Amino acid sequence: MKQSRLFKVFNITAILFFLSNSFIFGQQTLSTSSNETKPKEVEQANVRVNQITNDSGKYFKQALQSLQDSRRSSAREDFDKSVEVFLMSGVNVQSNQKLRECYSQLTETIYRMEFPSNQPPQIRSLSATCGWGIDNKLADDIAKLVQPAQSNATNNTALIASNGSSQNDTSMQIGFAEQKFEASPLDDLAKLELTTEEKQVETNPVAQQQYQYAVYAVSNKSLGFSFQVHPMIQQFVNYYQGRGRSTMETGLYRSGMFMRMARRIFREEGIPENVAWLGQVESAWKPSALSWAAASGLWQFIPGTGAMYGLRRTAYVDERNSFEKATRASAQYLKFLANRYGGNWELALAGYNSGEGNVDRAIRRAGVANFWLAYPYLPRETRNYVPNILATILIANNPQQYGFGHVRPAPQLMYDQIRVPSSTNLSLLAQASDTSVEYIRYLNPELRTNMSPPEPYIIRVPAGKANEVVALFKKLPTANRNMASVTKTAAGETWQNIANRTGVSVEQLQAANSGANAPRGKIVVPNSNVKKIVYSRPTNAPISMPQTSGVRVVKAKSGDTVAKIAAREGVSAVELAKYNGLLPSSSLSTGREIKIPSR
Repeated sequence: MKQSRLFKVFNITAILFFLSNSFIFGQQTLSTSSNETKPKEVEQANVRVNQITNDSGKYFKQALQSLQDSRRSSAREDFDKSVEVFLMSGVNVQSNQKLRECYSQLTETIYRMEFPSNQPPQIRSLSATCGWGIDNKLADDIAKLVQPAQSNATNNTALIASNGSSQNDTSMQIGFAEQKFEASPLDDLAKLELTTEEKQVETNPVAQQQYQYAVYAVSNKSLGFSFQVHPMIQQFVNYYQGRGRSTMETGLYRSGMFMRMARRIFREEGIPENVAWLGQVESAWKPSALSWAAASGLWQFIPGTGAMYGLRRTAYVDERNSFEKATRASAQYLKFLANRYGGNWELALAGYNSGEGNVDRAIRRAGVANFWLAYPYLPRETRNYVPNILATILIANNPQQYGFGHVRPAPQLMYDQIRVPSSTNLSLLAQASDTSVEYIRYLNPELRTNMSPPEPYIIRVPAGKANEVVALFKKLPTANRNMASVTKTAAGETWQNIANRTGVSVEQLQAANSGANAPRGKIVVPNSNVKKIVYSRPTNAPISMPQTSGVRVVKAKSGDTVAKIAAREGVSAVELAKYNGLLPSSSLSTGREIKIPSR
């Protein structure tokens, strides 16, 4: 049964996502040549570029200060916003060198702070690239703060202690994402006490005018469904026009990403489209929201109710976080509740929040199926929840009337959907669609690992990339598919050039690419990362590759798993698996290369 829900902020960490070619930047290229032909357009474009980097830098610097002050939740929120500035800008980040380099270094730097290793975050370099002017002392202090504590143990000890006590407690406090869950608006809503001023409706001329507008809007059925207009609804309107303004503005903005999809699905399921604004109160439109009560996703399903409506939870997926599946499940659950209460939407919404059992008991005690008469017998959160949603619907349908006409909703989140083979590595999908694993995870928040489920599964990829990805996957060998990779070819490049830089023979390359005479566009590289090395006598120990860029590479022996290699190398199995896009229990083929961050 649906319980009160709190949500997890979509953790961009695991969650730092890359938009790549999904956004369109006008139709112009920011190049010096266009300065000669279209100086005004280029000047405007440069102003926009500077605005994006400056806005991102503002949040990044706030995050650094919060991190220095040990306010880690605030730091994480501002780091997320710093990345979101790029992603929500509507600009193709790849089309401009400054944006591309600033964004790339930003995501890498945040990753290094959240998952520290012996490679320190390059905050000074990031500041110089983006033109942020971050104080060098602050940059160095933060870099030291997030570094793992140095251990006096031997080289066989783990990078970071995973259990037991430590003489240096700060070794367990590195990074800034020590707490991945964050209270949703529903948490505050349950405790919210409206002020005397917010409760004023009859004596407030503006509030009284808005109240009469609500009565009119409901009576003429312009909202698509009916409910009893109550002064408490206007009281929540008053709240959002005052101290709750930023919450409403954020929700109205983020709604643009999902509202068109939600309206379509609700309409298909026979639910009034405006009821979909429930998603704003539930999760603030955060697909990976997760509450203390184990409710998850845009629509905050607990496991039991999610399962009732076909949302699977396995080691590979949690479909409560899916965009479309969870939205349809929500509409179906609301249809069930509306039918249960004879089309009374206040009671249906109350049931969505606290479960139909609580609503049924309140109705029995009130002696009538009326939300406002059953109100005293409902849980406190539910008493606030229903008028909150109705106030949100009124504001969202006429933002100008309520002082929110300036809010421009975010662009609709665009993506293609393709069916991929079982256990497909997301790294391959990212390479094939010109994006990153992080952005693939962002588009598919139901995935719990960097691998698709062990069954054919529908995955979202950046908009316009479906045909390209499908064409490449048709070339991939069925056996050892995840040992292959995708690479782009340069104009005039030959198979021999590619063979030289990949360590894969010309014959293997041609065989993997349907015997093409010349490489063109993206090509499949079988057994990627296999390099030619000088022959040496085999030993029982795994072969260590030369250290490069702070990363060592070892080859798996027969019967190896990620956990076994982690134990041999003295590192965390969980972190090693994450670093290589695998699971700790993943079985490895003989010779499979595993990257190990240097200590």
